[in-house]
Amino acid sequence: MGVLDRVGRAVRRIETAEALDRVGTPLATAISWATRPAPVKNALSGTWLGHPLHPLLTDVPIGNWIAAAALDLTGSRVSPAAARRLVGFGTLAAVPAAMAGASDWADTYGPEQRDGLVHALANLTAVSLQAASYLARRRGKTTAGIALSAGGLALTTAAAYLGGHLTLVRGTGVNHAAFQEPVTEWTDVGAVADLPQDKPVAATAAGVAVVIVRRDKEVYALSGTCVHAGGPLAEGSLADGSLRCPWHGSVFRLSDGKALRGPAATAEPAWQVRLANGRVQVRSTEG
Repeated sequence: MGVLDRVGRAVRRIETAEALDRVGTPLATAISWATRPAPVKNALSGTWLGHPLHPLLTDVPIGNWIAAAALDLTGSRVSPAAARRLVGFGTLAAVPAAMAGASDWADTYGPEQRDGLVHALANLTAVSLQAASYLARRRGKTTAGIALSAGGLALTTAAAYLGGHLTLVRGTGVNHAAFQEPVTEWTDVGAVADLPQDKPVAATAAGVAVVIVRRDKEVYALSGTCVHAGGPLAEGSLADGSLRCPWHGSVFRLSDGKALRGPAATAEPAWQVRLANGRVQVRSTEG
């Protein structure tokens, strides 16, 4: 059996290890409670940025640790001090990256949550090794510091593999509306008279799920699948001209789909709406 086969089997064992839920489930609940305030969730999710924050932040510590390893390998006269600073800065930069990752992880379940828990534990151990490396280097124990950094970087690499698996194989954190087919023709989705006031209604336009909302004389349409985790927005709730996803509480403005509260970081696709002969017609927003 090749190395990649063994890695694949190890990941599958993690995903089916229900014993991890004894730690993961209560921890995720606690993190969800801590990140429940909208300013906290928005900050950690990247809602303010329009892009998930965790993947962006992880580049900083990893980049610093790789640069430190490169300096360690060169062995030049000035590299020990520079490498120590890079290790220290990378360790500090890992804190906000971990906070953003924990916020994202708290909204996962089952195999994804188990993968994420092991990903986090590996990274936590790696950061601890890098912190120990920094202290060893400050005390002049350069060889021990280099060894600790190498171990930390190896663990970070393994954790990064799991992180990539979560995103690219499991689809965690991806935009769940990114690949929906655009509907360029005006498509009938029902009668205006059948739309209740201030209540989301599920519809389908050329096979694409849409949620329709009637507010006074205005009719709005958004894609019906939440961009964050694929939740059914038609089962959500309305408040102040916005729609709240029933799964994780992401809030989108009806008029343009802008994400107002995380964990969603990207806007929900808004559809063009027109009323013709008492019927509601929609099509994808151009551009």
